[in-house]
Amino acid sequence: MSKKNQILGVLGGGQLGRMLIQSAINYNQDIHILDPDPNAPCRDLCQKFVNGSLRDFDTVYQFGQGCDIITIEIESVNTEALEKLQKEGKQVFPQPEIIRLIQDKREQKQFYQKNGIPTADFILTADQEDVLRNKAFLPAVNKLGKDGYDGRGVQILRDESDLDKAFDAPGLLEKLIDFETEIAVTVARNEKGDLIAYPAVECAFHPTANLVEFLFAPASISPEVAEKAEKIAKEVITKLGMVGILAVELFVTKTGEVLVNEIAPRPHNSGHHTIEANFTSQFEQHLRSVMNWPLGATDLRTPAAMINLLGEDGYIGEAYVEGMEEAVSEKGVYIHLYGKKVTKPFRKMGHVTVLDENVDNLKKRAIAIKNLIKIKA
Repeated sequence: MSKKNQILGVLGGGQLGRMLIQSAINYNQDIHILDPDPNAPCRDLCQKFVNGSLRDFDTVYQFGQGCDIITIEIESVNTEALEKLQKEGKQVFPQPEIIRLIQDKREQKQFYQKNGIPTADFILTADQEDVLRNKAFLPAVNKLGKDGYDGRGVQILRDESDLDKAFDAPGLLEKLIDFETEIAVTVARNEKGDLIAYPAVECAFHPTANLVEFLFAPASISPEVAEKAEKIAKEVITKLGMVGILAVELFVTKTGEVLVNEIAPRPHNSGHHTIEANFTSQFEQHLRSVMNWPLGATDLRTPAAMINLLGEDGYIGEAYVEGMEEAVSEKGVYIHLYGKKVTKPFRKMGHVTVLDENVDNLKKRAIAIKNLIKIKA
C-alpha cells in the first residue's frame, strides 16, 4: 500500500459512495466527492464535497485535477473529461473507454458477441418503427441504448399488442429468456492483474418496479452452474481489461445455460450483503482494486439475505421508518439507511441484511422483515 496518502475522487455521492467512504475510513483514506445533489448522502462524510454535474466536461475535469485516482459510483459521467485526465497522468478506474462502452447497452451486447461471451440473441434497433419492423422477433425485451437506469429504459414486449410501448430511440430487442433463476457474480481486478470473484447470489425482482427486492447468498444453483457463472464473470472483466469491481448479472436457463444480462462497473445492489456476510465487503474490494492494494478474501461467512428498503407507494415527503425497533431486536439483522431525507415511491432508501445459518429460515425471516419495515412520509 502506498506510503503517501493519495486522494481518491469519486464521481457520484449516493448510497454507494457513502458505503465506500464507510470502508475507506478504516484506512484513513481521503475521499473527494462530486455530485449534482447538494444534499447527497455523502455530503458530510467525505473530506471534500463538490456540488456539480457529473455530465459536464469542465466540472468533471476541474474536480479530477484535485485527485490522484478517480473512480465512479454511477456510470452516467462525462468520459471525455476522464480521458483527458487519464492522458495527463491521473489514474482513472474503471478506465474511461470501459465506462463509455457500458453506458451504451448496444455496445455492451456487441462486446459480448465479439468476445464469445454467452448472452441472449438480440437485434439493434434505431427507433420505434424499427422495432415494429422486427415484430417477428417477439417476445423480446426492448432496451434503450443509453440512459436506462434502475429498471427505467426497459420494456417487455410479449406480443404485437405491446408494440406501442417500444422506445422511439436507438436501442435493442433482446430475446425474452425463459429463465429459471437470475443470479449475479461480482468480480474484482487490480492493476497488478489479481482477480477474485464473490460466490454467486440469487436475485428476486419487484414485480412492477423492476428493481431487486430480495437477494439470497449463496444462490440455490448447482456447483456446475456456480462454476460456469464465476468463469464467465472473470472472462468478462479480463476481456474488458478493467481495473475495479464489476457486477455481472446473469440468467440461468431451464436447461442450465448461463447467459450474461448486464454489467455494472462499480459496487452494485447485488453485493450489499457482503458488508456483514463476506470476509471483504464489495465496498472495501472496490477501494482495494482501484488503489492497487491486495484484493481481500471473498468467502461467505454465513448464508445471508438482503432486502431493499424502497419508498412505499403513495408516500412522498420527509421519510420516517416504520418497524425498525422490532427489526433490530432480532439476532443477525443489520439495517443500513442511506441518509436520504425525502422518500418517494420505489426510491432506494436503504437495505437490510439478515444472517442465518439455516437457509430455509433465512427466506422466511427475509419476507417477515420486508413486511415489517416500511418507509413512509
